[in-house]
Amino acid sequence: MVVKRKSSLRGMRVAVVALTSALVLPVPAMAEDLPSAAEIGSLAEQAMARTNAQGLAIAVIDDGQVREVQTFGLRNAAGAALTQDTVMYAASLTKAMFGYLVAGMTDRGEIELDRPIAALLERPLPNYGNLSAYGAWGDLAGDTRWQSITPRMVLNHSTGFANFHFLEPDGKLRIHFDPGTRYAYSGEGIMLLQFGVEEGLKQSVAGLFDQYFGQPLRLTRASLTWRADFAGNYADGWMADGTVEPHDERGRVRAAGSLDASPADMAAIAAMMVRGEGLSPAARREFSRGTLPITTRQQFPTLLPDAPVTDRPAASAALGVIAFDGPQGPGWYKGGHNDSTGNTLVCLERNQRCVLIMANDVRAEQAFPALVKAILGETGVPYEWEYPELTASADR
Repeated sequence: MVVKRKSSLRGMRVAVVALTSALVLPVPAMAEDLPSAAEIGSLAEQAMARTNAQGLAIAVIDDGQVREVQTFGLRNAAGAALTQDTVMYAASLTKAMFGYLVAGMTDRGEIELDRPIAALLERPLPNYGNLSAYGAWGDLAGDTRWQSITPRMVLNHSTGFANFHFLEPDGKLRIHFDPGTRYAYSGEGIMLLQFGVEEGLKQSVAGLFDQYFGQPLRLTRASLTWRADFAGNYADGWMADGTVEPHDERGRVRAAGSLDASPADMAAIAAMMVRGEGLSPAARREFSRGTLPITTRQQFPTLLPDAPVTDRPAASAALGVIAFDGPQGPGWYKGGHNDSTGNTLVCLERNQRCVLIMANDVRAEQAFPALVKAILGETGVPYEWEYPELTASADR
C-alpha cells in the first residue's frame, strides 16, 4: 500500500535538540510490527517541528516491497507541497545504486571486483591528464600505486584518495595510503571506477542505470542528469541557517552523486536492492558483504587516523554501502548529504525491511537516527560514526 500524506509546518524556530526522548512510539529491540502510517506521520511532524525542517519524505519497505511513501511540508519557498512525485536530490545514495549495478556487471562477466581498473584502460591512468568530468588523474604521475586500485577498493572507499582533489591543501590528487588497506571516503575514487566503465568498457553509466533500474522498475521521475520534464515538480533545499538553495540542474553524470529521484522512485530502487532483483544470489551477497572493517571514530573528515579498537563502529565497507550486524541481524545503509540535502537509507536483510528518508532541508538530519529507530527498532546502524555531531556540511 502506498500512502501520500501532506502536512503544514507549525511552530517557531527551535534550537537543535536530540529527538530520541521526544518521539512517542515505543522502540522494541525487535520491531516485529512496523508503525502505522498515522504513527509515522506523527513522528515526522514532531521531527520537523523540532528541527524546523521544511520538507521531508519517508518510505517504508517490508518483505522487499514498498509499503508506503509519505511526504510532509514544502518543496520550495513559494509554499508548494512536497509530494511523492517531487524530484529530490538523492546525493550520495547514488553511490549505493552504482555499487549495485557494478555487482550486476560481475554477473555478466563485464567486470571483476578484484582486478585492477588499470586493466580496463588502453593507456596508463596519469596519461589521460586531469579531466573535469572525472578526476585529476595526471596528478598521479610518479606514484605507481594507482595500478593496484580495483573496483572493490573504489566501492569500499579504500583507494587512498581524499574525498576530492580540490579539498587537498594544494588542490592536487594524491594517494595517502596503500590502496585497499583502510577506509577513507572518496567521491573521486567512485569517479575513477566510472572512468574505467565509460572509457575502458565503453559503457555509459546513465545507460546502465536505465538498464538495471529505469526499465525494470518503469521509473519516470529518476535520472542521473536533469531532465526538462522535472521542471514542474522539483524540490529546492534549505541550508542549516534557513537559506533557500535552488535545485541544481546537473548536466553531467557523476556516479559519486548526481542522481535526482522522487521519493516514490527512490523507494522502488531501494526495494529492488534489498530483495536482490536483477542479481544472482552470489552477486547480491557480494553487494552487501562487508569486506573492509571501519577503523576510524567517525566518517568525516575523511583520512582520519585509526581510532582505538573500543572507539570503532561495528561496521564494514561493502560495495557502495556500509554493512553492519545488529540485534535484528545483518543490514546495510547509505547516507546522502550536501549543504541543503539530507538522505538516509537503512535496510535489514531480515524481512527485507528498509526505511528511506529524503529531506530537502539539511536540518532534518538531526532527526534521522531517532526516526529510523522508532520505525525499525534497534538496528545497529552506526549513526554515531555517520553523524557524530550532526553538524557536518561537506558534500558526501
